[in-house]
Amino acid sequence: MLSPDTAPVIVAILAVVSVLGILAGVFYSRLDKNYQGQKRLAAVGATNTSKGRNARSEDSKRRDIEKALREMEEKQKSQTGPRPSLLVRMRQAGLGWSTTTYYVSCVIVGAASFIVMMNSFYIGLLPPLGFGAAAGLLGPHFYVSYLRSRRFKKFAKEFPNAIDVIVRGVKSGLPVVDCLRIISVEAQDPVREEFREIVDDQTLGLPLDYAVQQLHERIPLDEAKFFAVVMSMQSRTGGNLSEALGGLSKVLRERQKIHAKIQSMSAEAKTSAGIIASLPVVVIVLMNMVSPGYIEPLFMTFSGKVILAGGVFWMLMGVLVMWKMIRFDF
Repeated sequence: MLSPDTAPVIVAILAVVSVLGILAGVFYSRLDKNYQGQKRLAAVGATNTSKGRNARSEDSKRRDIEKALREMEEKQKSQTGPRPSLLVRMRQAGLGWSTTTYYVSCVIVGAASFIVMMNSFYIGLLPPLGFGAAAGLLGPHFYVSYLRSRRFKKFAKEFPNAIDVIVRGVKSGLPVVDCLRIISVEAQDPVREEFREIVDDQTLGLPLDYAVQQLHERIPLDEAKFFAVVMSMQSRTGGNLSEALGGLSKVLRERQKIHAKIQSMSAEAKTSAGIIASLPVVVIVLMNMVSPGYIEPLFMTFSGKVILAGGVFWMLMGVLVMWKMIRFDF
């Protein structure tokens, strides 16, 4: 039994608890919604803050990439002259000649051309002498240019395969240096030779990105430049190297497809240009062999020499125009 003094207190407490329970039951939904709303607002604010941080990090990374690209372009402009030297061109052609060997070959080619012209055409001393001098100056030059161009084409054809080796090696967990070493052993020349230079430079202590940049100096192709840019960006800003090099390999293969398509479309024009350019020379040689007296006034008389010089000049103009028409840059 409750005493008369405690009964009012207990009744008051029960009344207060009952009133609080009624109020909680009436306003619980509103209080819960406000609480959930506050939680949602807090979560959205945190998400916006993280997005802002990510955006700032992406902006800083983009600025770092742009800065690195500007530095590479300025360095390449400072190192690249208007025209490579003779030793550099012979190195790019894969020749181990010295300048003395080159000049000796010029003399040999000029002397051989002079002797052939003197024995084949009886047109005096001056024309064979001029022909021999021109052949001695231009023959080795064109030979080096031909070997240089052929070596560049072989490099561009084999280079995507080398990049694929790096992509597969990085995805399987191999270091980049080991992938480069595999290419320097198993790839085909000239890719094998150039990557051996990269591995040797890196072994001697040169940083990998700088060693790769030397590749573009030895092989001045866009493919080598793209590869140097990707490797330099990866070493400075980080990122997925296999994904970047995989995209580069795809781009290079698409460029090769476009180049092959252009070659196939212009093959007929090149053949026609070659036939048209060689036809006058072939006719003169054959006529001189069949009937030397018939064509002799063209070389012995003054008017014949003027006609011959004019014909040669306009023939050269036509060859240059045809060469410009069938040459495509992309």
